[in-house]
Amino acid sequence: MRHVPRQRFSQNFLIDEAVSAGIVSAIDPQPDDLVMEIGPGLGAITRPLLARLKHLHAVEIDRDIVARLKQVFPAHRLSIHEGDVLEFDFAALGPDLRVVGNLPYHISTPILFHLAHSARNIRDIHVMLQQEVVDRMVARPSTPEYGRLSVMLQYRFQLDRVLDVPAEAFRPAPRVESAVVRLLPRNPEVACDEALLGKLVMRAFAQRRKTLRNTLKGVFDAEDFVVLDLDAGARAENLAVTDFARAANHLARKQSA
Repeated sequence: MRHVPRQRFSQNFLIDEAVSAGIVSAIDPQPDDLVMEIGPGLGAITRPLLARLKHLHAVEIDRDIVARLKQVFPAHRLSIHEGDVLEFDFAALGPDLRVVGNLPYHISTPILFHLAHSARNIRDIHVMLQQEVVDRMVARPSTPEYGRLSVMLQYRFQLDRVLDVPAEAFRPAPRVESAVVRLLPRNPEVACDEALLGKLVMRAFAQRRKTLRNTLKGVFDAEDFVVLDLDAGARAENLAVTDFARAANHLARKQSA
């Protein structure tokens, strides 16, 4: 059956078997692993995964694709969770979960933040994203790509670029190049209030060309920068993840005093 890609779901189906094989090789799934695939689509990654797994979970929002998958794969091999990935509780599947997927690019960042909430239950994540997004995810401080996404994901994960994927590996071919990235949950530099950390990072990068003295005006004064040993004349892009965690903890103590 031919499936017409739906633009509202940002559907670009992987058709290059060599790329699929490369992704599965990077994952190296073992038969009894607990694996969830986000957006299985036409099964380009699903098939080689099931060749190595006893069972696979998948979350898919497109009803036509769900019906198609149910025809192709028996229920005892593939459990399909129909619905929006942003509403799916990954922690409910249990501990040591492995996540894989070709993420819809228009909601890739919200999906990554959603997965971060379940990081304690996840062993690893292998996802395909727009190459530009991967560049931002793995960026180091004091580089143009380093920003809010870099800080908030590196706070929770160790990130490694695994594979670059050309546009022609998809049908229809997107207008951008893609890349596969591996996320390994890590013990974060503990911020006593992660919500506060997120707000601080967002504010610091809201006007990234301005100095911290300006972007964090009303949050930190000159004395706070001295206590934190941070240069008020620096920009947000110059701070490491650990600097942001320390600053969030200092702000939390300051607000509770």
